[in-house]
Amino acid sequence: MLITLERSGGFTGINKVIAIDTAKLPQNESEKLSMLLEAANFFNLPAYIAADSSQRDCFQYSLTIEDEDKQHTVTVSESSIPETLTPIIEWIQSNS
Repeated sequence: MLITLERSGGFTGINKVIAIDTAKLPQNESEKLSMLLEAANFFNLPAYIAADSSQRDCFQYSLTIEDEDKQHTVTVSESSIPETLTPIIEWIQSNS
């Protein structure tokens, strides 16, 4: 599985891209990530999750998962990240 997390926006406007190939991870970490994705029902989330407000200087995240024959990207504002997506973003950022 290939995972790409792009964070853009914020006060400084600096983009950050994290790419992870789960084939290169220890098996327990790869399994944990798969469980997080399944719990979030990631492949059924909408492609864009709109922000509840027009907060300035918020980060925007684009998370792309490529797994065998399927690929899905979810773009979400920092202020509207669903509870189920937060652990995935945190896992990726802490394991990069």
